[in-house]
Amino acid sequence: MYVPRNYSDESAYPLFIGLHGAGGDADNWNGSYPDRAEANSMIFVAPDSRSSSWDLMTYPDRTFGPDVQFLDEMLDHVFTHCRIDPNRIALGGFSDGASYSLSLGIGNGDLFTHLVAYSPGYYVIPDPVVGQPTIFVSHGPHDDVLPFYNTANTIVPALENAGYDVTFHEFDGGHEVPTEVSTAALDWFLA
Repeated sequence: MYVPRNYSDESAYPLFIGLHGAGGDADNWNGSYPDRAEANSMIFVAPDSRSSSWDLMTYPDRTFGPDVQFLDEMLDHVFTHCRIDPNRIALGGFSDGASYSLSLGIGNGDLFTHLVAYSPGYYVIPDPVVGQPTIFVSHGPHDDVLPFYNTANTIVPALENAGYDVTFHEFDGGHEVPTEVSTAALDWFLA
């Protein structure tokens, strides 16, 4: 959890939650996100999944499990210790974390106002669908891990057809989050 040095209980701060990809951990976000959180007066949290990836990906029947409970506890901690702007709460992720962000975020759109999906593979439509978060999706056509065409031709159109406001950012690259893409996502979130 990163809290900017200028934090004061007198102001409400945006919150960005970053979910790592399969086989990764919270440290995958340490490169530039704490600096960006500081520069943008934003609270940033990067939790670890309870297993090698997020439970929706690892459970055979694609259901939510212990990761949701852990995220609930994490959010309770954040909301207890920090004043959060309820209109600027982003759930974001890369790869499996992106798929998890879309799946969990659509089911909790009354909490998460923004969803950020860097190179997702899919999403599961939860029951019930709650709220209407805005969504930022990015993917590179040279991705050799999760196919770009699935995002461009299936995920993004399905979200748009379901009535979501989706910003799709295609970049010339592979299975990665280039600096200009994460900068564009944060600018979109904080606008």
